[in-house]
Amino acid sequence: MVAFGKKLKERQFPEWQKYYMNYKLMKKKVKQYAQQIQVSGQDRRHVLKEFSRMLDTQIEKIVLFVLEQQGVLAGRIDKLGEQRAALEEQPDISQISELREAYREVGRDLLKLLHFVEINATGLRKILKKFDKRCGYRFTDYYVSSRSNHPYSQLQQVFKHVGIGAVVGALSRNLADIQDRQGSYLSIYDQPSVTFKDPVIDTIKAAVDRLTHSTNFLGFLGQHALIIQPEEIPTPQEEQAEEERYHFMSLVLNLANTFLYMVNTYIIVPTADDYSLSLGAAATVCGVIIGSMAVAQVFSSIYFSAWSNKSYFRPLVFSSIVLLLGNTMYALAYDLDSLTVLIAGRLFCGLGSARAVNRRYISDCVPLKIRMQASAAFVSASALGMACGPALAGLLQTNFKIYALTFNQVTLPGWVMSLAWLVYLLWVWISFKEPHRETEDHVVPEEVDAGTTENEGLENGLRQPLILSSEDKKQDEDGDPEYDESEEAPEESRKPATSIASAYRLLTPSVKVQLLIYFMLKYAMEILLSESSVITTYYFNWTTSSVAIFLACLGLTVLPVNIIVGSYISNMFEDRQILLASEIMVCIGIVLSFNISSHYSVPQYICSALITFVFSEVLEGVNLSLLSRVMSSRLARGTYNGGLLSTEAGTLARVVADGTITLAGYLGENKLLNITLLPSLAICIGSIAATLLTYNSLF
Repeated sequence: MVAFGKKLKERQFPEWQKYYMNYKLMKKKVKQYAQQIQVSGQDRRHVLKEFSRMLDTQIEKIVLFVLEQQGVLAGRIDKLGEQRAALEEQPDISQISELREAYREVGRDLLKLLHFVEINATGLRKILKKFDKRCGYRFTDYYVSSRSNHPYSQLQQVFKHVGIGAVVGALSRNLADIQDRQGSYLSIYDQPSVTFKDPVIDTIKAAVDRLTHSTNFLGFLGQHALIIQPEEIPTPQEEQAEEERYHFMSLVLNLANTFLYMVNTYIIVPTADDYSLSLGAAATVCGVIIGSMAVAQVFSSIYFSAWSNKSYFRPLVFSSIVLLLGNTMYALAYDLDSLTVLIAGRLFCGLGSARAVNRRYISDCVPLKIRMQASAAFVSASALGMACGPALAGLLQTNFKIYALTFNQVTLPGWVMSLAWLVYLLWVWISFKEPHRETEDHVVPEEVDAGTTENEGLENGLRQPLILSSEDKKQDEDGDPEYDESEEAPEESRKPATSIASAYRLLTPSVKVQLLIYFMLKYAMEILLSESSVITTYYFNWTTSSVAIFLACLGLTVLPVNIIVGSYISNMFEDRQILLASEIMVCIGIVLSFNISSHYSVPQYICSALITFVFSEVLEGVNLSLLSRVMSSRLARGTYNGGLLSTEAGTLARVVADGTITLAGYLGENKLLNITLLPSLAICIGSIAATLLTYNSLF
């Protein structure tokens, strides 16, 4: 591991050497402050004040230099603009080519400035982390929040990229105007959806994206899937290794697995109560039928996560076989007249949940340049499967027999999914390509399931946040040699969690609150979806087709909602603001769902369900975005990663919700709605209170 101090020296531009953060001096000062506090008991307030001033001085030096260089670049662009105006009067092809190259040279110098900002930002983050660790004080929280929220913030001057954005815009516009536009009078501002392509501009935008927390649609979906980008640009060797591991058809097969599993999950929801009644059980036993898949998934997530450390092909084959068997058992339960076989079939389906493998494949084997698109495709496949499941169930309204086998609306979902998994199994066997691994137990650090490496960042600032989790701050990942004997070695401190217990110990209060919110929203959604058939039949006499259409319409709102939030709302508000507002709206949706009158109307049910479901979707995206930023780096890889913890939280929520439906059913269907909504309301109020308590730590 290369020490960061050495890396800083290697990546410095010699002519700008005096403007870089003095990392070596700052590191020595941190060690000195730690000794003063421990040995002489020096007042911490004095140390914090002195260290704050030193940081302010270093940051001011960086910021003023960046502003100066932005002015130089702006002046060069202005002079080139004068030359372009002269060429418009007397065009000369050779001079136009020279002018285009001159603009590109400005772009290359801008890229150089971006690299300057990036290395200094990394140094600042690491020195704050060192101070917190050695001095035993959460100074980073105070420093970043006080500096970034101040109207004269120098941190914001760098990390908001206002000046840099203006320079990029000027370069893009001028290069686009120079390029042959077939006589069009439109500029890039008249066609914002059309991205101007130039190799220099593309490289600059990629560098800006690394520094800036992305809020576009693809970025939002990528975070929604807990699939993130690495902190630094991969080396050419790493890029070549990624290209060698990548296989397009294997990626498609993982996305298809995600889609089919979501279809499998929701295809039985409209008919689960009817199936339960046909086997002599109460309609509310549908909660057990639906939830048994989630029960098994609690365990399957762990072994699939571990299995993906060694192979992707074998887990996918195993998943297909288990799901084929589980769906066949589900379909046969009707003719066998066995509720036990029915539930066992759903348990087998849950044991075939390979979503951990699907996420892991994208993070490990898809090249960085298309990883965000693959992440967005993962979320889209999940949303599409969620909508197609109930819709497909609505189409399977028939009844016939072949020999002793019955094919009707309750058994056909099982038969259809069995056939689908059989076809998928053959497809995987023929087309999947196992990626090359350097070592058998090698684990790629960018494991997406887990979220990112740090705790809290500047508002809409760095993609790699500045504030770190309390446990993460106990690590020192830069590999610098200056350690006390009592400190962990860098490699040791970077090891992933080896058990659920050790992973839990890495959870900070902010992470625990985000996991609580995730539990709450999954609980509320599961209550809404799983009991929809029973509730609508009892109050409104809806048919299976009506329930299927209703659930399909809810599922179809997922992508439009993510587009609106990812493309617009997240650009207007902070994530924590959207988070709190969404929690409040979910709470309002739950309250509106209660039956408090003698007549429970269809408009009331549909409107309250839409509010609950839509804002739960908004909440899920923002929640996972924040979770990816507040999670320890030790939860970014390995079997017991952050993604596994969030998956377990959501799966447990589904299990508890489905169990609640079945238990509440013993009190009568007339009381089912209100009784199942009470826990949802209580958990939602609790999550809002927890969010308010940790609000200032969510950056």
